[in-house]
Amino acid sequence: MAETAGFLDAVKRHRAKIGVALVSLLLVFWLIIALQRSVILLTDPDLVAKALGLAYLLLPLIGGWAMIRELLFGMQTSKMANELDAEGGLPVDDLPRTPAGRIVRSAADARFPEYQAEVEAAPDDWRGWFRLSCAYDAAGDRTRARRSMRTAGKLYNAAR
Repeated sequence: MAETAGFLDAVKRHRAKIGVALVSLLLVFWLIIALQRSVILLTDPDLVAKALGLAYLLLPLIGGWAMIRELLFGMQTSKMANELDAEGGLPVDDLPRTPAGRIVRSAADARFPEYQAEVEAAPDDWRGWFRLSCAYDAAGDRTRARRSMRTAGKLYNAAR
């Protein structure tokens, strides 16, 4: 029974990584199938089939590039989060939540200026950009959150 509880605890701790691994495996499977289909079309004597095969070949190439880019982004984000956590610099997750578990938008918006001012005071510090990204995410602005995290990543790499 203790082994099962330990296994379940490990699964809960690494739930996001397990999810990423499963989705990545499914994407790789799809990419292999798409690559196979494009090769079949390319070997067909019909010119239209060859053109479709060439076009279909682009799908696995673009999909593979996007998957690798996102995995690298996730690994870098995780590395920065671990470093900030070790420094005690991660934003505290104490915002009120709805019964569904979502952060109350008005509370996130009220705290946002604090993180924005930090970035304005030190625009070359990746830590501030990381925290600003977390604030954007809490406020529900995923586009700006990713953009800020990418800026944090560039500054983080430049500091290394």
